[in-house]
Amino acid sequence: MADQPQPQPQPQPRSAPAAAGGISITNTHGNVTVGDHNRVSYTVQGTGPERDPAQEELLQAIGRLRADLGGVVASAQTAALDAELSDAEDEIEGTGAAGTGRLTRLRQALADAGAVTGILASGVAVGQAVGALLGG
Repeated sequence: MADQPQPQPQPQPRSAPAAAGGISITNTHGNVTVGDHNRVSYTVQGTGPERDPAQEELLQAIGRLRADLGGVVASAQTAALDAELSDAEDEIEGTGAAGTGRLTRLRQALADAGAVTGILASGVAVGQAVGALLGG
């Protein structure tokens, strides 16, 4: 009797993110990301506000800090910081720049969560970028 080919199992679609340390593959309409905490940026030229390099640097630092905050024990201060980071991220992406009021609130949230942000390189980077934009 000849060996019959065995049917190959079909991969199942994945609807939930991979567990910590697992592999996560996400398709974002033509862009593919692999791994934890990846970020895909797709810029359509001619739309949206232009950002100066300092605002772009702040935006990138915010993304890194938000990813790093996911790995620390949450507290009221880190939750408030994450909310300010999210608002600043939205403002920069929507208008091209975070205003002085937003930067001041972000600086205060960084200070309030200083026990955590002081030991994270990404926290220091956000603090430096905010300081540069506020002039001090």
